[in-house]
Parts: sequence; structure tokens; C-alpha cells
Amino acid sequence: MKTFSQFITEAYDKDVMDRSQIRKSGEGGRVGADRRKTDPERRRMKAVGGGKTEPVKYKDRKDIGTQKSRSQREQQPTQERGSAALSAKEAQRKAYRERKARESGAKTKSASELLSKKKAAAKPAPGYKPQKASGLSAAERKAVTKKGERTLRDIQLKNLGKKSEKELKHPITQKEITRRGKEAKK
Repeated sequence: MKTFSQFITEAYDKDVMDRSQIRKSGEGGRVGADRRKTDPERRRMKAVGGGKTEPVKYKDRKDIGTQKSRSQREQQPTQERGSAALSAKEAQRKAYRERKARESGAKTKSASELLSKKKAAAKPAPGYKPQKASGLSAAERKAVTKKGERTLRDIQLKNLGKKSEKELKHPITQKEITRRGKEAKK
């Protein structure tokens, strides 16, 4: 014969309790369970610099734990109740216009067409491969670009025998391009 406490522990097994529908509120006052992906499951990556990437971090919403009022969940009417309905004469006019449009061969959508699902997005070309992420942060990419511009500028100056970029007909570095743009506006 089992004692009451033994019966309770067997009847209310922890595995069964975990699967039950009644849930206490989640962490941080969240209504349901946190269904976001864990770090290893995340596919979106961000560059952290030095050619390395890591999964993005998700921020919690500010409104966790607060119930939205019905007025915030549903669109509220903008006009008085019943005022949106057409008058008898307006309804006749609308029906007449629709009938004439059908007779003239204008394409009108049927109910099934209006309710049909949208087509799936087009697939990319068979040989398409997306560009690989460099793993460089925005600042590092900018630095690489600037270094290339400076090198190109120095080669150009050396070949043309000039001293500065100001003497060149076409600017090379972004700095010189913006300088000339400001000069032109004056």
C-alpha cells in the first residue's frame, strides 16, 4: 500500500507537469515562454572585427509583462456606427458601375482570387552564390577603403609629377571629393 505522499509524487510527475498547459509567467514578467533561438541556433551574424563574426544578440521588448488594452490591439472605428454604409442611391450607382465594367471586359477579381495566397518568392538563378561576409567591422572596412584610396592617390601623384591631390583634375580620396563639393557650393 502506498502512502499519500508517494501517490502524489507519482501522479504529479515532474515530466508531466512540465508538459502541462498551465504555465506560470516567464522570466522578466513575460506572459509565455521565451521562444527565441539560442546562440548556437542563430543564423544571423554580425562582424566583430578582426575577420570574426558572432551571432547577434536579441534585446527584450520594453512592454514585457504589460497587457495591451483592446484599443491598442484592434483598429478603432473612425466614423460613427452605420455611417460607412452606402445610401440606396449610392449602392445602385456602385452596382451599375461594376456591371458596366464587367460587360466592357474589365478584369475584376472574384472572391476566390482575392482570398488566394500570394505566390512564393522567385528562386535565385542556379549559379548564384551570395557574397561572403568579410568579417570586418564597419570601421575596419572604412579603414581598408581609405588606405586603398591613399595608395592610388600616391601612385597618381608620382606618375604625373604633382605634389598634392588638389592639383589633380579628378579627385581620388573621399576627403578631397567632399572638399571640392563644399567649394563648389560656395
